[in-house]
Amino acid sequence: MREMVVGSEGAGREAAVAPPPALLERLKDYGQEGVFALWDELSAEERDLLVKDIESLDLARIDRIIRCSLGSQGLPVPAIEPVPEANVSTVEDRSSEDRERWWKRGLKAILEGKLAVVLLSGGQGTRLGSSDPKGCFNIGLPSGKSLFQLQAERILCIQRLASQSTEGSSGIVPIHWYIMTSPFTDEATRKFFESHKYFGLEADQITFFQQGTIPCVSRDGRFIMESPYKVAKAPDGNGGLYSALKSSKLLEDMAMRGVKYVDCYGVDNALVRVADPTFLGYFIDKGVAAAAKVVRKAYPQEKVGVFVQHGRGGPLTVIEYSEMDPTMACEINQITGRLRYCWSNVCLHMFTLDFLNQVANGLEKDSIYHLAEKKIPSIHGFTMGWKLEQFVFDAFPYSSSTALYEVIREEEFAPVKNANGASYDTPDSARLMVLRLHSRWVVAAGGFLTHSVPLYLTGVEISPLCSYSGENLEAICRGRTFHAPSEITF
Repeated sequence: MREMVVGSEGAGREAAVAPPPALLERLKDYGQEGVFALWDELSAEERDLLVKDIESLDLARIDRIIRCSLGSQGLPVPAIEPVPEANVSTVEDRSSEDRERWWKRGLKAILEGKLAVVLLSGGQGTRLGSSDPKGCFNIGLPSGKSLFQLQAERILCIQRLASQSTEGSSGIVPIHWYIMTSPFTDEATRKFFESHKYFGLEADQITFFQQGTIPCVSRDGRFIMESPYKVAKAPDGNGGLYSALKSSKLLEDMAMRGVKYVDCYGVDNALVRVADPTFLGYFIDKGVAAAAKVVRKAYPQEKVGVFVQHGRGGPLTVIEYSEMDPTMACEINQITGRLRYCWSNVCLHMFTLDFLNQVANGLEKDSIYHLAEKKIPSIHGFTMGWKLEQFVFDAFPYSSSTALYEVIREEEFAPVKNANGASYDTPDSARLMVLRLHSRWVVAAGGFLTHSVPLYLTGVEISPLCSYSGENLEAICRGRTFHAPSEITF
């Protein structure tokens, strides 16, 4: 990259080499030529690295995202309304006949190969005190199983239940599992699955793919440089799912496999019911494009996003707790006695494949990302700037028909976000929720428990290979006594 000048006066002196002219002109078109500010101070190797880094960026797309996202600041926020009661299937409204019908309908769709599962697993366990992917984390259950293993075994269980649901079934139909990683977790996630022999699943029924990254920018939209030869980048949020599915041609892959419905969830929930047949059956029954499981907000100040409606008759969407007026968060429905804005988003979603195609195209066209002001590592030390990201719930405004399905928090939502010692969402709290739920399953199936510590501090763990949601336990539990803490398996 440097040219040697020879002669009596210039022997051994390196002549400066300008940045590649065509690349420089492209950067000028987007106001990003500042990335070459330290060009003259770089070695030939560093210049090569910088050029390759810039050439890897889709500058036109990134420029559109920056302009649209910064330009959306200060725009009027649409008025919001509570979610209409008709959009929500509440626990008290559902009959056992409804649940049984939905369960069978969901199992039938699974047996027909119509369901795929998408796992959002791009995050590291930094807040948990681990540098591994979150899914590798062991929350301390008697089995020592990781979150990944718990979820894989629930898929195995549902596959078996689906194959047993119809007489004359030709056998188990694999549920394809698409796992979205990030540049920070991809290699470690793949190696973890490989080293654990895919937890009993077939290797070819799992597809790993990476979410994208996007440059971090200053308040005026200029790229922040992490080093003199590298642009600072950050993952594009869990909503990067949609562009990643599109760019990786995985939406076409799903269609080729005959998939019609997609179950989408986050990795950090120890009680997640992966590929839930009841939820799937409900979703098919409603005939909507999108659906979400929700839990009732525990108290007005709980730090959770909630579903709202954009104006009367508008689409449902999610508003973050930080964006909601505190007075509005406390409003009470005088008829039901509940909070008016009570339906918490817990990242348990169901979409049609057709809708996912619509969302991927719509989000790409609109190019509006959320702006998160963060301290960005840069050549000037940590500097304040914007990380641009999309959220998985950004899909919902594109849906003309969204249904919400209430679940009981203690049965389906045990988040693992903070290290033990924090006041909520810790491995300890998630472990206790699992053990307590499974203890209730044992008692309901006619079993008994003994324990050497207070029962509210312990319990038993039931392997997902034995039971998905408490079913088929009588043969294992009836009349037997189990000492807690322990694992119940085949």
